[in-house]
Amino acid sequence: MTNTFNYKETFTLESGETLPGFHLAYTTHGKLNAAKDNVVWIFHALTANSNPVEWWPGLVGEGKYFDPAKYFIICVNKPGSPYGSISPLSKNPETNETYYNSFPVFSIRDIVRSYQHLKNELGISKIFIGLGGSTGGMQLLEWAIEEPNLFEHIVPIATNAILSPWGIAFNASQRMAIEADNTWLKKTNDAGQKGLAAARSIAMLSYRHYNGYAITQRRDKAFVPLSNETTYAADNYQRYQGLKLTKRFNALCYYRLTQSMDSHDVGRNRKSVAEALKLITAKTLVIGITSDVLYPIAEQEFLHQTIPGAQLLTIASEFGHDGFLLEYEKIEAALKEFINNKKSSHLKIVNQ
Repeated sequence: MTNTFNYKETFTLESGETLPGFHLAYTTHGKLNAAKDNVVWIFHALTANSNPVEWWPGLVGEGKYFDPAKYFIICVNKPGSPYGSISPLSKNPETNETYYNSFPVFSIRDIVRSYQHLKNELGISKIFIGLGGSTGGMQLLEWAIEEPNLFEHIVPIATNAILSPWGIAFNASQRMAIEADNTWLKKTNDAGQKGLAAARSIAMLSYRHYNGYAITQRRDKAFVPLSNETTYAADNYQRYQGLKLTKRFNALCYYRLTQSMDSHDVGRNRKSVAEALKLITAKTLVIGITSDVLYPIAEQEFLHQTIPGAQLLTIASEFGHDGFLLEYEKIEAALKEFINNKKSSHLKIVNQ
């Protein structure tokens, strides 16, 4: 079920900017039980929506590990996204005009603080397990630090405690591609779409891996060309991914969401990154992909070493960062062991 939560009081962002309110689109599956102890809160990645049954079907849905018959599953479309929550495409109630490029940047911490109001509205005081990959994992870590007693288990996947200069550089390159499209600041919903296609092509190079392209986009692979100038499958694939995103996403939303990612730093205005992570009390399973070039495995090892009692699963995959969406069978096996293991919170699971 997809719902909308409306918060009608002034909301102040970390930047100091204020909004006269906000709205969040969220999807739920299953029902909250009488004890209110069956909540599964899933955090989506950059361009996904609030329905994990659609983009994580290997793990979420009827008969899957996270089955609505057992759990109350909730996922919120994060602010800035065009899939229902407040974004550059929303109307500013103070001007009655669409925000477009006047829409402010929500930091990862701002996003989490908006979720806290929804959580309170739903009467949730305990979350059995929270999990999310990539920027979804950023939100999860931030919330587990903000409210250490809220989560019983957390599973941050293919993510980090602070976005690296490398990650910021990838995001900046994508924004430069959007800026190179001279339509991107036009006050229309389809502005900047050619730039968005180029940005997505850049992003794919960080989401996948050399070996993955060698397997799926061989030089001799047959394909239907999207352009008369396209000779090789890998070229065609990049163009296809760019065009595919432009059909379902918005350039300015993408621009703002990458800026939200850049803000990620759990140590900001706290003693340090390490001291912030040590505030986490939830039982933690960190998952990393060995071929991930965007969030290298060393970043998950740091989380494992710093979060008290954390476990670590490293997954060997040829598909880089996107492995967290594709290797769901390995993730499911690890979740079963993690949640059912009562003997030690220090078990290290590696090389599944």
